[in-house]
This record gives sequence, C-alpha cells and structure tokens, in this order.
Amino acid sequence: MRVHVADHPLITHKLTYLRDKRTDSPTFRRLAEELVTLLAYEATRDVRVEPFDIETPVAPTTGIKLSNPKPLIVPILRAGLGMLEGMVRLLPSAEVGFLGMQRNEETLEAITYANRLPDDLKGRQCYVVDPMLATGGTLADAIRYLADRGADDITAVTLLAAPEGVKHVEEALSDLDIPITIVTGAMDEKLNEKGYIVPGLGDAGDRLYGVV
Repeated sequence: MRVHVADHPLITHKLTYLRDKRTDSPTFRRLAEELVTLLAYEATRDVRVEPFDIETPVAPTTGIKLSNPKPLIVPILRAGLGMLEGMVRLLPSAEVGFLGMQRNEETLEAITYANRLPDDLKGRQCYVVDPMLATGGTLADAIRYLADRGADDITAVTLLAAPEGVKHVEEALSDLDIPITIVTGAMDEKLNEKGYIVPGLGDAGDRLYGVV
C-alpha cells in the first residue's frame, strides 16, 4: 500500500481554515471542495489513459484520453458527499457510485446500508472519497467491498489521516494483491480516546452539513 501526503502550501493553507472551529458550514463546504480538487491532481497521477488522434488547427497529433472503462468515484456516505464535487470537477467523465457503510456496535462488523454501484467492477479504477481516515475501519471495509467486486486499482482520497488508521488499513488489506493508494492532505499526530483525529478538524459530517 502506498501513502502519499500532499505537501503543498495551498493545501496546508486551506486545511488551516478547515481546522479552525470558527469556520462556518458554507465556508467549510467550499474549502473542502477546493481542497479535494487539489488532492485529486495527486490522486489521479496514474489514471489510465490511451492514445487519441486529433487534428489541431495546424497539424495532426496524438494526445491521450481516459481509457474505458472510465474511473469510478465512490463517496462514502454521508461526509464523502462533501468531497464529490471537487473530484467530479477534475474528472467530469468519470462515473459516480455511492456506498453507505456503518459498524454494528455489538459485532463490530461493517453493514452496508446503501449501495449504488455497478455489480461488476472488473478492470475498474476506483477513487474512494471520505474526509477523515481515523480508525481506518470504514475505509478498509469499503476498499475490500470494491475489490471483492473486481476493482483492480483503488485510491482513497482523504482530507486528513491518523497514523493508527493508516496502519489498520494496511494490515486489514495486506492479503489484497492490487494497487492501493491513500492520498491525504496531512498526516496528523494521533487519535484521542474517542477516536477523533488530533489536532484534526472535528466531525467532518457535522461541519459540512450541521448536526443531525
């Protein structure tokens, strides 16, 4: 598994205001969208392409276009929705699927409560978007869910990550023989006793959409 921390001044600048507890929800949503577009440039560095012949006003040439099947963007509900527009802006021709997962408090097993994905993901590159990689449980389950359906190259895009979460994802998916990449805006210090990233930015879903 490859982990890429996108160390760029503009990313750090936007993260600073996302972290600030005084930032209201509309501003938080706008900043998250802008930040995801920056992270998407890093995440799509290895997107699959194929040659494409065109004619400029001057002469014929060969460029590239996205290969088929097109990449699949998968936001994890609900907080991942706040990152979707930033990804789609960069990959407007990509398809979008939705995945809702939560853990059973007694068994600790993942329950999929929403699935709007193609049944067959064979040969697909997938980009999973979820703001926070905290404990890593949900992200690991989501990646395995996609891999079980045939996805053969999976990149997770997160605003922030904790070392404990990255370690859990790596260990939980060590048996998968496909490329897995995590692209994040920052690797924070740790998780606190409640499972929140420190210093973090709080609950991303609540800050995006308000407390429900």
